[in-house]
Amino acid sequence: MSVYSILRVVRADLKVLLRQPAQSLHSSSQRLAADKTLLVKLRKSTGYSFINCKTALDKFSNNVKEAESWLHEQAQKEGWSKASKLQGRKTREGLIGLLLLGEQTAVMVEVNCETDFVARNVKFQQLVKEAALATLAHHQNKQASPASYTKSILGAEQLSQLRSVSDGSPLSDQVALAIGKLGENMALKRAVLVAVSPDCHIGSYVHGALPADDPSLAGASFGKYAALVVCHGEAGTLPEIGRRLGQHVVGEAPSSLGSLEDQPCGDLETRLLAQSFLPDPSRTVGQYVQERGVRVLDFVRFECGESVEPEQQT
Repeated sequence: MSVYSILRVVRADLKVLLRQPAQSLHSSSQRLAADKTLLVKLRKSTGYSFINCKTALDKFSNNVKEAESWLHEQAQKEGWSKASKLQGRKTREGLIGLLLLGEQTAVMVEVNCETDFVARNVKFQQLVKEAALATLAHHQNKQASPASYTKSILGAEQLSQLRSVSDGSPLSDQVALAIGKLGENMALKRAVLVAVSPDCHIGSYVHGALPADDPSLAGASFGKYAALVVCHGEAGTLPEIGRRLGQHVVGEAPSSLGSLEDQPCGDLETRLLAQSFLPDPSRTVGQYVQERGVRVLDFVRFECGESVEPEQQT
C-alpha cells in the first residue's frame, strides 16, 4: 500500500474516533443533567445530604422511590446508633410546642436538645409538632365521648411510646431519626392535653414565639415558655382575656390557682388569683377576672428546661 493510501486510512479512522467522543460526551451531559435533577429532588424530599442521596441513587439505578426508602432505613439505623452514643449528653435546650384545635382543645409538649442552634432547625421543630399531633391523636382515640373537662398529662416514657401520625412509628423512632440527621442528643420530656366543653375557652400564650415559616409547621407555635388557661364567661371577651391571663402565667409562674377570697402576700405570692395582675399591677388577677364576669378554672405552664416533679399520668 502506498504512503498516500495509508494516510487516507489514518485520516478516516481519526474522523471516526473524533466523532465518537463527541456523541458520548453529549449523551453523558444529558445523563448528568438528569442525575442532577433526581439528586436535587431526593435531597429536597428527604433532607439528607447530597452525598447520601447520590449513594442511594447510584445503588438503585436512579429509582427515587427505592432510594428514598433505603435512605430512611439507613438513617433510622444510624440514628439509633448515634442516639446510643449521645445518650449521656445533657439536653438543656429545646422548645415548647403549642397546638390548638379550635377553642376547646389544646396540646403542649416539651422536647429537649443540646443547643439553641438545633432548636431553631426546622427538622427539630417538625419533631416537636409530631409529638403534639401524636398526643392529640392519643387522646382522641382513647376518649370515646367528650367530657366536660379533660386534663391528660404524659411523661417522657409514655410520650415516647405514642405513634406518629405521619407513618405510625413510635415517637422514639422519630427522635432517633432526628438525632441521626442533626447530630445532637434529644429527648421527649412531657406533654399535656386540655379539652373543655363548648361553654369554656382555653386561653394560650407562647413567649418569644419563633417564626414558623415552613409550611410543614402550620398550626403550631414554638417558644421557650408557654401557658394554657381554662376560662368560663362571656364568649366574646374570652379570647383576649385568656391571652392576657396566659401572658401573666408565663411571666409570674404561679404554682396554684387559689381562690377569690385569698389575700395577697406580696411579691412572693404563688397563688394565681391573689397575684398582682402583670399587665395592670394595681389589681389582682382575681379582681381582673371578677370585674369581667370570668372564672378561671385551671392553668398549665411549661418552661423549657425546668425541673419537673413526677405527676400522675392519665
